[in-house]
Amino acid sequence: MTDAPFRPFETLLDREAALATLRAATAGADDGELFLERRRSEVVVYDDGRVKTASYDASEGFGLRAVRGETAGYTHSTEISEQALTRASETVRLAVGDGGGTLSDAPARTNRRLYGDDDPIAGTAFAVKLDTLREIDDFARALDPRVVQVSASMAASHQEVEILRPEGLSVTDVRPMVRLNVSIIVEEGGRRESGSAGGGGRVGLTGLMTRDHWEGVAREALRIAVVNLSAIPAPAGVMDVALGAGWPGILLHEAVGHGLEGDFNRKGQSAFAGLMGQRVASPGVTVLDDGTIPDRRGSISVDDEGTPSGKNTLIEDGILVGYMQDRQSARLVGVAPTGNGRRESYAHAPMTRMTNTYMLGGDADPAGIVADVKDGIYAVGFGGGQVDITNGKFVFSCTEAYRVTNGVVGAPVKGATLIGDGATALKGIRAIGNDMALDPGMGNCGKAGQWVPVGVGQPTLLIGGLTVGGSAA
Repeated sequence: MTDAPFRPFETLLDREAALATLRAATAGADDGELFLERRRSEVVVYDDGRVKTASYDASEGFGLRAVRGETAGYTHSTEISEQALTRASETVRLAVGDGGGTLSDAPARTNRRLYGDDDPIAGTAFAVKLDTLREIDDFARALDPRVVQVSASMAASHQEVEILRPEGLSVTDVRPMVRLNVSIIVEEGGRRESGSAGGGGRVGLTGLMTRDHWEGVAREALRIAVVNLSAIPAPAGVMDVALGAGWPGILLHEAVGHGLEGDFNRKGQSAFAGLMGQRVASPGVTVLDDGTIPDRRGSISVDDEGTPSGKNTLIEDGILVGYMQDRQSARLVGVAPTGNGRRESYAHAPMTRMTNTYMLGGDADPAGIVADVKDGIYAVGFGGGQVDITNGKFVFSCTEAYRVTNGVVGAPVKGATLIGDGATALKGIRAIGNDMALDPGMGNCGKAGQWVPVGVGQPTLLIGGLTVGGSAA
């Protein structure tokens, strides 16, 4: 696969022939598109003093879709050719049947670019990446004699897409993505604990590979690991919980964000279905999904249907005012698409997905919020979680949390889980900090077997009456 720019209608397909095939496939349909993609990705993992993984992947292909009402026909191929496209059109045509639909208006055009198009893989030599990971390993081991294992990883991808629509509109986007991560295991008195830190975004690797940056990442990973060495079993029960700013917004993403996706609400599967215009959160709570923030992991200049990304308000001062919408859901409920039609790759059909989902800050002092906790925990780091979209119930594990008694932050706790439901948690927010922050750029979101990069964020929050699962006697 060449490093030359991806130009499928110059090198692989005749544009007019492809457009004629697309039009034949979508005749009488409500919507449809030809999505062409080339992606290259590289991952290097330096673990325990040696190269553990060094992988490179290159792929290209197309996905063809025709939509009629609630039905969508979709097929994809790794072969970008007129023959493959013709075969695909015969398959997706089955979803259109006898037709009768009216083709939806084309997405608005945009020249906006939210990130550069430099190739983060070709832009830095492999040997330089490997040397940097070795330096990180050496540095981390020298930080503390308790360090027994270090894992440093660097990942980069370069995605190029072109979307052709039946009316002839063609949309292109070049999407870089990078991430650097450090994990450290420490041992003391026969007890081992771990900590990790990192992040990235739609930028080049240069900034992540500077010593000033990765030293900070390694120190943060070590700090978390050392904190966990002194962690005591988490308490259990219903109590107040203070959430830190930034990455703890992953709870908002899972417990609330998925429930505000248009397809779930159109089908009546969300706990928020039918609540438009009603109070769903405490006063002062404003939640947005914003794909327009430059260089962020969840940002997209255009979505995977060709719609420009948007800054969409979902909850305003506690009132539900909007859902995220892809083109199909938007058309079926009579609203405009919001730029949230996303797909993992050409092998997947688009669906409604989040971009960067966050809560705006309030006016409370973060330290004062924690001081108001009489009996609870202060959670600043989260790992995995699960949520049931139909009722909003969630379970999240904390990777860094502290016991708080009478406003005093005490010992770190281990094994804490937060249990509740999104609607109740939103209405239980009692204070909103003035320190809204976005995460460092490490989120991935799964839905229906597809994974896409996302961002989250929030200020420090105080939520009353959450159930904390723990192991303390």
